[in-house]
Amino acid sequence: MMADSTIPLLLFALAGTCSPGPNNLMLMASGANYGFRRTLPHMLGVGLGFSLMIFGVGIGLSLVFERWPWVQTVLTAASLCYLLWLAWKIASAVPPADGPRAEGRPLTFLQAAGFQWVNPKAWAMATTATTVFAAGHGLRDVLVVSGAFLLVSIVSTTSWSALGVGAAQVLTDRRRLRAFNIAMAVLLLATLVPLIWP
Repeated sequence: MMADSTIPLLLFALAGTCSPGPNNLMLMASGANYGFRRTLPHMLGVGLGFSLMIFGVGIGLSLVFERWPWVQTVLTAASLCYLLWLAWKIASAVPPADGPRAEGRPLTFLQAAGFQWVNPKAWAMATTATTVFAAGHGLRDVLVVSGAFLLVSIVSTTSWSALGVGAAQVLTDRRRLRAFNIAMAVLLLATLVPLIWP
């Protein structure tokens, strides 16, 4: 990768990771329901899981989809089912009687890292990033692109989780937190529209 591509890569990574999508909506909901500290494993799973995904796509994983299109169909179906389940989990999170923190637990590191592999936005970003910034340039460039996204994910995951923590200051009773959770679930479901109707 040419040195003059560094700023465009970082801007692309910032725009892609900071824009609303399944990861960020779930991080915001987790921050509001469980607090920043309990959301840290989720945040780390998003950043490291997505960077690993970019690395995989960059070294040729996308060729699997070209050779066996049914794999992409199965992955799309898994994405749809998993996002529906996550939306239900967010919408049905039970606010406690004595405060704004929900019962249950946020996504673990492995769950968040694994989610990247069924996240349609992550696949689109990984494919675009490696095609534009690392195509045909070798392992070093794939590592640079993966590293750029890992670095920028710190800003993104921290911001969205903190936004959720801030929202919790307003969500001081069970009804407000319940309404927030339902709104986050509806927004998460809205991210499925491009998956269902490409």
